[in-house]
Amino acid sequence: MIRAPLHHTHEYGGFRLRYGHAIPIGVSHVPGGLNFSIFSSHATACTLVLFRKGEAQPYAEIPFPPECKIGDVFAMIVYDLDYDDLEYGFRMDGPGNTKAGHYFDPKNILLDPFAREIAGNEDWFKPKTGTEIYPHRARLPYDDFDWGHDRPINLPVQDLVIYELHVRGFTRHPSSGVRHPGTYQGVIEKIPYLQSIGVNCVELMPVFEFDECENTRVNPETGELLCNYWGYSTVGFFAPKAGFAATAHHGTQVQELKSLVKALHSAGISLILDVVFNHTAEGDERGPTISFRGIDNQTYYMLNPDGSYANYTGCGNTFNCNHPAVRAFVIDCLHYWVSEFHIDGFRFDLASVLGRDRNGHPLANPPLLEFLAYSPILAGCDLIAEAWDAGGLYQVGNFPNYGRWMEWNGHYRDTARRFLRGDPGIVGDMVQGILGSPNLYASAGRKPTASVNFITCHDGFPLRDLYSYNDKHNLANGEQNRDGANDNYCWNCGAEGETDDPAINELRYRLQRNAMALLLLSQGVPMLSMGDELSRTQLGNNNAYCHDEEWNWLDWSGLSVSDEAGESGIFNNVSGLNRFVSLLTKFRRRHKKLRRSEYFTGMDMQDCGYPDISWHGTRPWTPDWGPESRSLAYMITGEMGPSSGPEADFIYAAFNMWHEPILFGLPKLPAGMWWRRVMDTGRPSPDDFLEPSAEQLLKNQSSLQLQERSVILLIGNRTGRRG
Repeated sequence: MIRAPLHHTHEYGGFRLRYGHAIPIGVSHVPGGLNFSIFSSHATACTLVLFRKGEAQPYAEIPFPPECKIGDVFAMIVYDLDYDDLEYGFRMDGPGNTKAGHYFDPKNILLDPFAREIAGNEDWFKPKTGTEIYPHRARLPYDDFDWGHDRPINLPVQDLVIYELHVRGFTRHPSSGVRHPGTYQGVIEKIPYLQSIGVNCVELMPVFEFDECENTRVNPETGELLCNYWGYSTVGFFAPKAGFAATAHHGTQVQELKSLVKALHSAGISLILDVVFNHTAEGDERGPTISFRGIDNQTYYMLNPDGSYANYTGCGNTFNCNHPAVRAFVIDCLHYWVSEFHIDGFRFDLASVLGRDRNGHPLANPPLLEFLAYSPILAGCDLIAEAWDAGGLYQVGNFPNYGRWMEWNGHYRDTARRFLRGDPGIVGDMVQGILGSPNLYASAGRKPTASVNFITCHDGFPLRDLYSYNDKHNLANGEQNRDGANDNYCWNCGAEGETDDPAINELRYRLQRNAMALLLLSQGVPMLSMGDELSRTQLGNNNAYCHDEEWNWLDWSGLSVSDEAGESGIFNNVSGLNRFVSLLTKFRRRHKKLRRSEYFTGMDMQDCGYPDISWHGTRPWTPDWGPESRSLAYMITGEMGPSSGPEADFIYAAFNMWHEPILFGLPKLPAGMWWRRVMDTGRPSPDDFLEPSAEQLLKNQSSLQLQERSVILLIGNRTGRRG
């Protein structure tokens, strides 16, 4: 705590004031009062506006005395405030020349960019009346959370199995069975489920305060107002989303999110936040003035020469991340989340924006990215870049990384989708993806862990829809089906959308398991999208950002229907797919050769007659990566020493994406070792994945037939031993 003398230097309207401290920027406690500090390089005057909680009108407005300014920072201490009952904002005065990039208007009450709690959005999707003079209100949270001995857990990157989820959508469905659906508390209740499917890292879609009511479109099919469901439009960067808290009206969002972090850590699960520093909720010149626009628009945003907003994000504005003041803001924000919330890492939305200068030009050595890589406070954090933006800058494989940054690997996603669909000419590229994409990363000295592998994510079709639709069906978004990606590399398997055809449903189920197998048998860091393991559907919508509806929530009901119940269709498949994924993640965890921190060499590293990895085709040791091939196989050599544990296992995986069965010859194992079947997606559940110690000895040790569009996994070990 900063110590300040209790005697004041100024009085205004009955308030005792004193010269303030420029740092920390924001609001901080001092003996007997609060220190208010706000930066603006162009404002000529600033007024502090004070509200009592919940009251429509302020009870006081205190201008900062001219001498309460240090450089470009207005700083003032106000004594005797009841911070438990306080909401505050600012009025800024200055040039009003929008062509010069200035939007100062003292009529606007502005949100503190450093506000650590924001009131006004406690009720999810409750539109404002339009009469509020200050709809998003800064508050000071209680700082009494008991962390015990909790710290960020710093799991080895190569061991991560990431699960991307939406806080509300994860448990909002009535079938979730949680006490507080759609909240941080609801996620806590589902932690045992996350453990059961082998997840050890959760990536939360945006939980910084956003306004879900900002969307003005209506659903043309229902006439209902659409929302900003995903939250990629930040209002407050230091404040947890109040609408995700079970008891937000009591100001508990900070405590509830901290409780989630602590509970995840206790379960051995790390937490990554999806953060959006490329743009803000203020949009372009037609958007609302909430904070940055009215405080110092010219500093915080990239502007064109005519004062209009440069738009490299597709969202109306672009945050001016490499301006020194804005860069400091981003750094302070991330430091706050790590130090105060024990966050384990961050995924940066449209991260290529963070490498542009104020004129939008890509920087060879972006100072923000460099600082984040070398920040002492972020040293244990996972930093993940979505290495592209809406301005056409695509940097997968060459994102400025400083030996620290990981990337969402869009090349892996597209290659995997095409390979799984059976496209020609893809096998060679898929081999690179299975190896951890050395073609993208090795030349720069980067490791397989630079690649975050995914086949689906929040943006696009979920896995079930990837094999249920040939085209996007986004009319309900109110944008005439123009939004969302057009190149989905999807396949409807013979019928567009849901069908009762058992053959098509079985094929779709097989393709979903194929995708999971490919993802979790590849080197790099796998990421699952919420509900793919439960065959979640969005009914063909590949851009469901605006729908808070039951079909867009995770339906848990399939888990309650057993395969033996005699039911047909998706419920059997949901249960079977969930079991399949759970066993597959556990297999990956038992076999560290599937999650290496270094690339395979393709050489005999043990002097045993076998390379560390070898590639095969329908004939052993004869891979076919030609333009017409739709199949591949690889073998990972086991440890040849005295060990008899999983690391002694030889691992053989074969992929047949052809529309007919193919006979694969099996490579011969060392003397005394035998092939056993672990997984075969061509078989029904539960025979598609055998439990540990129940793997089936192959009668024919020289060849194995793969069904059309299927994947098999074998282990080779000593007679009588199980993997």
